[in-house]
Amino acid sequence: MDTKVISSGVHYTNLPASYVRPESERPRLSEVSTCEDVPVIDLGCQDRNQIVQQVGDACEHYGFFQVINHGVSLEAVEKMLGVAHDFFSLPVEEKLKLYSDDPSKTMRLSTSFNVNKEKVHNWRDYLRLHCYPLDKYVPEWPSNPPPFKEIVRSYCIQVRELGFRIQELISESLGLEKDHIKNVLGEQGQHMAVNFYPPCPEPELTYGLPAHTDPNALTILLQDLSAAGLQVLLKDGKWAAVNPHPDAFVINIGDQLQVVEEAVIVVFLRSWTDTSPKSSLNSSSVCEMMAAVG
Repeated sequence: MDTKVISSGVHYTNLPASYVRPESERPRLSEVSTCEDVPVIDLGCQDRNQIVQQVGDACEHYGFFQVINHGVSLEAVEKMLGVAHDFFSLPVEEKLKLYSDDPSKTMRLSTSFNVNKEKVHNWRDYLRLHCYPLDKYVPEWPSNPPPFKEIVRSYCIQVRELGFRIQELISESLGLEKDHIKNVLGEQGQHMAVNFYPPCPEPELTYGLPAHTDPNALTILLQDLSAAGLQVLLKDGKWAAVNPHPDAFVINIGDQLQVVEEAVIVVFLRSWTDTSPKSSLNSSSVCEMMAAVG
């Protein structure tokens, strides 16, 4: 790679060769439909039984859903998106102070996925943060932009609470006590990836992120409304785009919750393509949901 990150301010007119995927691995954008029936669940509904039923149906048939009236304040969301944009707008020299290609680091700016091992790179930069316990990890977070730590800290607290609510609803949808998943998983970690996708000159040749499932239990995804890059592989074997819903989070069921007790929860492959002429962001707060922490 000519530069360590692609959020360098350079306007690319052609895709660098290191990002061009073999023809058999390229996104077939013309074949991607729009997922019209993504479940949108109103967590503010007064009928809890209805919410539990909707969550159970979404987990069984989709493996993901969107939630509105979720308890994370609009102010927290707007500030999170704002400070993320401000971070990636910093001079590249400032951002590179945080760069690392060491995946064991608990805070780092990096690019693609694993640049040291992969043959073809992905069209994204990302800021990776560990978020729990906050007292341990906040001191190592970026100090520039100046409000970054406080804004992200407040956002993480609210999103963590949302994660616990989702766990309770999933437990109840399986006919279990609401604290069942929380008790089984024990102490739960949390980390965040803030993904930045610059305008891609040839989106038909590459991915922001290729097809994957999430290894954790839950991913709570905040999408940039300016771009619909999230795609999911449906049961019919076709890829479909998930358009951002205003004031919503996408809840993605990870591998760790694929099977709870004897109830099967569907896990779908997902990818991210960069078709927007503008830069886009997404933020996923990922709870590791480990059964035990040493």
